[in-house]
Amino acid sequence: MKIVSALAFVSTASAFMPSTAPKFGVLPVERWRETRSLLWECGSVTHASGLKPMIPERRRCVRISALVISWHVENWEPDKGQSNQLTESTKQPFDLNSCGFLTIHALSLSTIELPNRTSLNLKQDFLEASPYYDQSAVITNVYKNKAPFTGKIVSTKRIVGPKATGETCHIIIDHNGDFPYWEGQSWGVIPPGVREKDGKPHAVRLYSIASSRYGDDMTGKTGSLCVRRATYWCPELQAEDPAKKGICSNFLCDTQPGDEVMMTGPAGKVMLMPEEDPNTDYIMVATGTGIAPFRGFVRRLFFEDTPAANAYKGEAWLFLGVANSDALLYDDEFQDAKARFPENFRLDYALSREQENKKGGKMYIQDKVEEYADEVFNKLDNGAHIYFCGLKGMMPGIQDMLAEVCKSKGLDYEEWIKGLKAKKQWHVEVY
Repeated sequence: MKIVSALAFVSTASAFMPSTAPKFGVLPVERWRETRSLLWECGSVTHASGLKPMIPERRRCVRISALVISWHVENWEPDKGQSNQLTESTKQPFDLNSCGFLTIHALSLSTIELPNRTSLNLKQDFLEASPYYDQSAVITNVYKNKAPFTGKIVSTKRIVGPKATGETCHIIIDHNGDFPYWEGQSWGVIPPGVREKDGKPHAVRLYSIASSRYGDDMTGKTGSLCVRRATYWCPELQAEDPAKKGICSNFLCDTQPGDEVMMTGPAGKVMLMPEEDPNTDYIMVATGTGIAPFRGFVRRLFFEDTPAANAYKGEAWLFLGVANSDALLYDDEFQDAKARFPENFRLDYALSREQENKKGGKMYIQDKVEEYADEVFNKLDNGAHIYFCGLKGMMPGIQDMLAEVCKSKGLDYEEWIKGLKAKKQWHVEVY
């Protein structure tokens, strides 16, 4: 059983019945213990992953007198004792409809005890090293080209709006716990079929994993990819040329639940988070689907009940560059983290078709990072780790910016950057 999201419906004293249309909005429950305080203190709508507010944000609700909380439950199997489990954890009567929505009715916030991760066995501590930050436990290349792993598609979902440049999909793959990985690693995917020119199998394509080691369902049995469908627009035909489309990306974006995927890996150690010091700052710079590893970072640090999340006291700062607002990836999750952890999570977007840089040109990721040049430099000088993932075209501008800051401080840029690399603070995975 998995409880994935919650709706909190609050009615005023004059108009409460369990069937009353929602007067309030959507609350995030990625961190269960905070749900009650969010509802009580904010009295307003906040974002929830995968859900949209049912009324405009920040609309106040006065004189709260009754509460209905609904959780969406997946894999509902009452014959396995889950009814008793939920009754015990919620301490309240509940209804479960055929669509899998669990509804609890209570007179007020004080009369309901919200379930926590422990009571529902959702604590994420069963895939940790000992101690949890020991990177000597990281494994690589368990599955290779000649003996790949066979995963199964759980879901494939388009995650960009209609005005996005191209199609990007979030793909969840079931590995049944047999393909462990760490945040920052990659999976290789072997597309089916053979190459036309020589009849040999297609080459492996590497994709950064877009979930934490526990997967989106937090069971440790799935992992996710963020894939942009690669197409080629032929100016002569004024249409897409199917002969030049990306074989692997199109295969993945076209998959259906139950389809098999041949996989290799996990690959790489360059993008791992050094978690031994919980005060470490992380600066994450991404373009497009380069956001994948950083989603895994953010989920581990802010959305899961992990040893790393419980210990973390530093600041994670995410920069993402895309074309426009419709192309933003996982924005609901990042906004949620920003709202609830303002001291530990920062978020900056560069929207090249909607924003201008200080020179009046398009706002690219390197321009957005440059706005904070001194602060980024100082963080790195004080031990922060910086990560780059996405298009390699962002690197020259960022390196030039850091070189200018070094020059203004009388430092030799080459020696300074060499020092960062020697201390393993500089992490690059670009293409």
